[in-house]
Amino acid sequence: MKATLLARLRGPAAAVTTPVLACGLSLAGLGAWTAAGNAGSPPRLAVAEGHVYQRLGNTPETAAFFTITNTGGSPDRLLAVSSPRTKVPPALSRHRMTRSGAAYRWPVEDVAIPAEEGLTMDPHGTDVTVRPDGDWRLGRRIPFTLHFERGGPLTVLATVVRPGDRRN
Repeated sequence: MKATLLARLRGPAAAVTTPVLACGLSLAGLGAWTAAGNAGSPPRLAVAEGHVYQRLGNTPETAAFFTITNTGGSPDRLLAVSSPRTKVPPALSRHRMTRSGAAYRWPVEDVAIPAEEGLTMDPHGTDVTVRPDGDWRLGRRIPFTLHFERGGPLTVLATVVRPGDRRN
């Protein structure tokens, strides 16, 4: 009877042993990979004080620029920018050129912030289009909050500068 019971258990035991062993080896391998630091760390974001161009003439909009660093091991995404000092919510955008050489802004949904790198906004690439709520004078510091997918919101000041001037 013992021999019969052992013979009957051998088949199911073999069927269960292989997947359990495979899962155990996979878990051990993932644990070693993570312990060695290969799984990446969360994004660690910092935003340097930005600058925003003073409006020229009757132009309703201007642009703000920020330098974002990510010293973490995982990328993040800038999803939105807000400010209590704008008439409408600021918009992420990219600078584009037409074939005739005219410049225009192209709205974007979000902006990638690579791991162990970052993003420096500039007039020829990514920027934030803003519509000031009043006359922003040179030197005034305007609060902005940058909203990230994983890193959460970061509030920073942007100094109003003459167009083309960069002071951060």
